[in-house]
Amino acid sequence: MNTSSQAAWSWNHASLYRVLTIMVALAMGLYHIWVILFGSSEALLFRGTHVLFAVTLTLLLYTTFSRKQDEAPGILDYAVLAISIAPVIYVLWNQQYIDERTPFGIDPMLPWDIIMSIIMVVVVLEATRRVIGLALPLTAIVFLVYGFWLFRNEPTRVLEQLYMGTEGIFGIPISVSATYVLIFVLFGAFMERTGTGQLFMDFAMALTGHTAGGPGKVAVVSSSLFGTISGSAVANVMVDGPISIPLMKRSGFPAHFAAGVEATASTGGQIMPPIMGAAAFLLAQNLQVSYSQVIIWALIPAILYYVACFCAVHFEAKRNGIHGVPRSELPQFKIVMAERGHLFLPIIIILVVMYSGYSAPLAALAGTAACFPVAALRKSTRVNCTLQNLIEAFYDGAKNALGVALACACAGIVIGVVTQTNLGIIFTQYVTHISQNTLLLALVLTMVAAIVLGMGMPTTPAYIILTALLIPAIIKLGVDEPAAHMFAFYFAVLSAITPPVALAVFAAAGIAKADLWKSGMAAVKVGAAGFIVPFMFVYEPALLMIHDSWGWILWRFVLALVGIAMLSGGLHGYFVDRASTWQRIVLVAAGFALVAPNLWADLFGIGAATFIIVIQWLQRKRVAATARP
Repeated sequence: MNTSSQAAWSWNHASLYRVLTIMVALAMGLYHIWVILFGSSEALLFRGTHVLFAVTLTLLLYTTFSRKQDEAPGILDYAVLAISIAPVIYVLWNQQYIDERTPFGIDPMLPWDIIMSIIMVVVVLEATRRVIGLALPLTAIVFLVYGFWLFRNEPTRVLEQLYMGTEGIFGIPISVSATYVLIFVLFGAFMERTGTGQLFMDFAMALTGHTAGGPGKVAVVSSSLFGTISGSAVANVMVDGPISIPLMKRSGFPAHFAAGVEATASTGGQIMPPIMGAAAFLLAQNLQVSYSQVIIWALIPAILYYVACFCAVHFEAKRNGIHGVPRSELPQFKIVMAERGHLFLPIIIILVVMYSGYSAPLAALAGTAACFPVAALRKSTRVNCTLQNLIEAFYDGAKNALGVALACACAGIVIGVVTQTNLGIIFTQYVTHISQNTLLLALVLTMVAAIVLGMGMPTTPAYIILTALLIPAIIKLGVDEPAAHMFAFYFAVLSAITPPVALAVFAAAGIAKADLWKSGMAAVKVGAAGFIVPFMFVYEPALLMIHDSWGWILWRFVLALVGIAMLSGGLHGYFVDRASTWQRIVLVAAGFALVAPNLWADLFGIGAATFIIVIQWLQRKRVAATARP
């Protein structure tokens, strides 16, 4: 074959490969839209088709033999793809046989069942590794080894649990991914393609850019807004960071602090209603409540988290004399709302549809369908309404959903083994024993486990494993079930900013060109007050808006706000004025006192806050009088 013929084949192959991946992504999105509109008759069929799309697109995009990203696969890659999708097709083709058989020895697995189950497990582990790394597959392998060791005389029992039904790979986690996650991720891709990301940034800059440490506050506000359409901390960093981090550095913040602020603010997007991270949908499924109920539970904790971030930036800026950006260099609020404000409408549509009694997937579909028509309402955003942009939105949505889909499939392996071996009951007894029935110690153990698990894997599988192993233990010690699940979910999210493996910090530090360890410690310091929030709502469920009157909920919310502000002030050395060492100690102690719903602790916290405010106000007046000519 001559050189020109080789070039022609290469060009044609690359083009066909690109068309193929786009067609698979389009089919994936359209299939899930069809299911939302018309329903799926059978759970295994729906979940299996979701896995089929996810595995196919993953092996097309993340190839082994032609390793460069987005480079067309070779013949071996296509061979691996064919072998990999075979076990999913086998399940779909033999659905009736699988539904009618009686498992665990009564109807033994056929030779082809065993072969396909082994291939399926290997495919899920490998596909997950390609998309999100080694940590989760290695965790699943540890559980598999335990399961095979326990059932060494009947190894097919483990394979049967994982493959031949809806208790393993095709279990609840993948159901949540198929039912909820994909359509919400697709909605986020549609919003981004119609220019909403720029709206959030301009909106935040117009509101807070001129205040002390304005660029840092811009990162906090814009990341919280972008979090409403993206459940990924790293995605938030990569969208907001290139704009907010250079702004923070120019205003005077050190590079590592700028990275820490952006990482912490972006991480909070997963707990920010109305569209939270993928694990929130799983939380709703586990508790058998509507997603709108989870939004209500998450609202006050999310506000407290972002108040903690906002206070940290404000106090750090005031202590170091860092000013905001001149108003002349910032977008004007009226112009921002006039040109792009209509792009908030799809989010409003989702909330209206959801709280009108319709399902969350249908609400997300309504918001998704509204994105391009809403963008067409104004000339400033009409330029985004093209067929190419629409196709790219489908492609981005499907690609962005792969990490969650495969994490859920891989976590299904863990859950299958835990269910089969009763490991969850054993672990609950162990935690209860080691904590000696002390709730605080059990909570700390759960927090540490969540952070450790989340260091190497996404929030969703970390939360799934905690659901099986640790959440039952703290519920047994008297914690309300919603609070227990929210506690684990919250810390699985916060692991993204906890060294040594903090994915959001890695992304932000790369943009800021800052030291990873300094950036990680800055992120922990900025989010430190936020780490207290889960303990607050465990000890006071009113912060989740359950059990109590609105008056009591409001009172505890106000006290929590004061406590968070005092903790931030103590950690960053500023409240009303620069704080001395003893003042910082009092601020931190008072902030912790307001965590527990105890009358004497509340009185101490309020008294300490009043005392520090008066002392620092007098201190400020004295300094001003001394400085006056």
